Parts: sequence; structure tokens; C-alpha cells
Amino acid sequence: MIGFLRGRLMVKRPPELLLDVGGIGYELQVPMTTLFDLPEVGEEVTLLTHFVVREDAQLLYGFREEADRRLFRELIKVSGVGPKLALALLSGLDARAFAQCLQRDDVATLVALPGVGRKTAERLLVEMRDKAGKWLEELSPTIPGAQGQFEPAAPTVDCRTEAEQALVALGYKLPEAARLVSAVDDDSIESSEELIRRALKASAPKANR
Repeated sequence: MIGFLRGRLMVKRPPELLLDVGGIGYELQVPMTTLFDLPEVGEEVTLLTHFVVREDAQLLYGFREEADRRLFRELIKVSGVGPKLALALLSGLDARAFAQCLQRDDVATLVALPGVGRKTAERLLVEMRDKAGKWLEELSPTIPGAQGQFEPAAPTVDCRTEAEQALVALGYKLPEAARLVSAVDDDSIESSEELIRRALKASAPKANR
């Protein structure tokens, strides 16, 4: 089991990262709530991890907070919720926000997330409510990554395309992803992370903004 990784952030291609740990490149998938909290490319970061082994792949997931990793692990135990859907859930809601959904019995916020239908949302609220006490009480602060001394590279990236691809990876259909990105794109946006953040916020129910 790989519990955490500490290394230099080489690539951010939402929702995937490439981390250089002692000369070995680890590919990780992270929720957007983690990606928004990462330093620039070239700097050092520490990520908690969860390793998933399937017949056709070995996948590594990364998290900045222990509470988010714990929530991810509990979510994938729920019937019908795999790592991809759990990643999408955590991209729209961190552990604290998910706990608020449980407290309010908030089906609407969950249904607004990609890949979550009403039946799945209702099942999540029922099955997770009994588990919420432990991880809610033990929410951990963000694990800081040591700041590196490297100047980040500045690759030429089409932020809009990258944002659309990230939303598709989270479960949105391409036309819907393109519509969300187009609706929030403007000259003030300087990175794909900010564009994704705005698109996810725009997709949430108005009452929860």
C-alpha cells in the first residue's frame, strides 16, 4: 500500500498529475478540490494516496486532506459508486461540504454533480449517514507540501480545451462541458484550474452557491 508521496510536481493535466519522486514519475488522479490547492508546476508537494488495483489497470489517487481520502474510501464502498464517481463527487464537494449535505439531507446538490442520479444520491445519503460521525469528527487540516526552489515551466496550453477535457473526465458529456466552459470563460481567467473551478460552480444549484 502506498500511503503518501512527496515529490516535485511535473505535470498538471486535470484530473491527472505527474509527480517526480526520487526520479520515478508517479501518475495520479486527483479531485478538483485537491487540484485547486496544489502549488505551481516545479514545486514540491505531499499527497496522501489511495491505490486501486483492477484487472485492466492499477490506479493511484491523490488527496491533500486526510478527510477527503477517508471520504473517498467510504464512498467506493457504497453499492454502485466506483472510484470514477467518487472522484467526481469529491471534485464538486470536499469532505466538509459533503458532511453539510448529509446534515441537510441535500439531494439536490448531489444530483447536480456529473453521474449522480436521484436514486444514487438518495442511497449515498442513507448509507453514508451512519458513517459520517467518525470521519466528520476527525477532519484533518490540509497537509502542506514543502515549497520547492524551482521556477515552474510555462508550457503552452489551451486552457479551454484542458478544462473541457477535465469536465469530461469527471463525467460530463462533451457538449455540456463545452457549454459550461464557454459560459464562464473570459479574459480574466489565466489558468485551466480557474476555468474548471468556475464551470463547476456554475453547474451547482443556485441555492447552494
